[in-house]
Amino acid sequence: MASTGFEAHQSEKLGTTGSNGSLIQDVEADKSVPVNAMPASPSSSVSLKLGSDNTHRRLKSRHIQLIGIGGTIGTALFVQIGQALIQGGPGSLFLAFTIWCTFILAITICSAEMVTYLPISSPFIRFAGRFVDEAFGVAAGYNFFVLQAMLVPFEVVACNLIIHYWSDIVPAGGMIAIILLLYGLINVFAVKWYGESEFWLALGKVILAVGLILYTFITMVGGNPLGDKYGFRFWKDPGSFAEVYSTGSLGRFCGFLACLVQASFTVAGPDYISMAAGEVENPRTVMPRAYNKAFGRLMAFFVLGSLCIGIVVPYNSQELIDGFKEGAPGAAASPYVISMNRLRIRVLPDIVNALVLSAAFSAGNSYVYCASRSLFGLALEGRAPKILTRCTRNGVPIYCVLLVLVISLISFLQVSSGTAQVLRWFVSVITASQLINFSVIAFTYTRFKKACAAQGLSRDSLPYKGILQPYLAWYAMAGCIVMTLLNGFPVFIKGNWKITSFFFSYTMVGVFPLLYFGWKLLKGTKVIKLENVDLYQDVAEVDEYTRNFTPTPASGFGRVLDKIFG
Repeated sequence: MASTGFEAHQSEKLGTTGSNGSLIQDVEADKSVPVNAMPASPSSSVSLKLGSDNTHRRLKSRHIQLIGIGGTIGTALFVQIGQALIQGGPGSLFLAFTIWCTFILAITICSAEMVTYLPISSPFIRFAGRFVDEAFGVAAGYNFFVLQAMLVPFEVVACNLIIHYWSDIVPAGGMIAIILLLYGLINVFAVKWYGESEFWLALGKVILAVGLILYTFITMVGGNPLGDKYGFRFWKDPGSFAEVYSTGSLGRFCGFLACLVQASFTVAGPDYISMAAGEVENPRTVMPRAYNKAFGRLMAFFVLGSLCIGIVVPYNSQELIDGFKEGAPGAAASPYVISMNRLRIRVLPDIVNALVLSAAFSAGNSYVYCASRSLFGLALEGRAPKILTRCTRNGVPIYCVLLVLVISLISFLQVSSGTAQVLRWFVSVITASQLINFSVIAFTYTRFKKACAAQGLSRDSLPYKGILQPYLAWYAMAGCIVMTLLNGFPVFIKGNWKITSFFFSYTMVGVFPLLYFGWKLLKGTKVIKLENVDLYQDVAEVDEYTRNFTPTPASGFGRVLDKIFG
């Protein structure tokens, strides 16, 4: 996979990352830190031991390669994307996803430079507190926790909906309970089992995404039971751009905005890779490859996927419109399944539905992991109850996982409310939180870069040095802030005002500053001066792990998998 624009600067010292045990207290005493990288101020030579990071570095390269994909590709790419097609048409859909991927590239570059330098648990949450302001870290941490915690019930509801494509014999409440129990079993055992399960589930997503792209190409040139060489027919009739909320140019622009909002919900990636940094073997070698490869794969899946959606079905398809209006079960509302039915292709819709189910289950599994690790990171920094730092003998933050599963019980809202309505609520809250999270990463990076310059830490000495910085960081931040404000734009159009839509679209926009200023008032924190930003806490521990790391060679089939996906 081609590089995403990073310049890799591998050094002998930076072979891996990660460790077990408590936080390092005396960085100056460790000679593994480069002389020119040592802190100039006393504040950065000692780190307060607020808790112990007892997670284990058991995730291999092939695990981390697919975790980034597993956490991003869920039902949105295969089903919910059809809603955006209805509103904007194939041209707007393709443009929106292509444009949004450029913002994800910028976020990826920002994340990679910071995380490969200091690969610790919940990195960008803790960086926000270390590089900007403790209150900023608290707001960022709880925002990300809400994002991930809300994504779990979203995928649980989606799983239940997909299963009912085949049968309604198991009631919604029973199916939700089974799914949550499976998430609990997978995430409570050792992290290597989470990594292994996510590897295979994510591999299923890759097969599905690639398979649907191939399906589009084969059928559009006539490889279907009808022999219909439909090509780009639907880009001409009914057209490339749909009108929504208005007519003419304004209507087409609103359609494009609707597609852009869908893209901002659907496309993610670097944050899921980053969250696993504290549990990856040899992270300073593994993480750079993961960022590059995962972004390239996601770019291909989402850009090509959005193009394919607009090819296989027209945006005015009544079957597609009714599927979303009536909350059709499973992948029945998927543009691909509708296309298969139109072309009289049998069996394949059931296969697609089964793989979409695995995609939804895998995504929810990743969100349980990320939500628990974000809460764990807050606890390690003393911003959540200390009991949440407690881990099992297998290195799992058990109370964090259990708390996430308890919050996920809101999935049972589906029992009394319509499935489609519950999904819309979750999407609105999640989109705003995700955009705020991206803005936090970009702004934190600008502080990191300025702090490096102020303290004489050359970025050329880092494992990764991002190009076009800080311009890409500002580009990403500006785009994410604008999209945060536009997230619920339909409610401001005449005749579309709904208090519930406004509330779910903009709740986190109000909660984030409330958390920030509330913590500042409570603790009296201040924005950290650049010369006092702690760039070295945990560096000695990482370097020591790097020096002592001895790779454990895989055997048999594991060696083959590591070769292909590592």
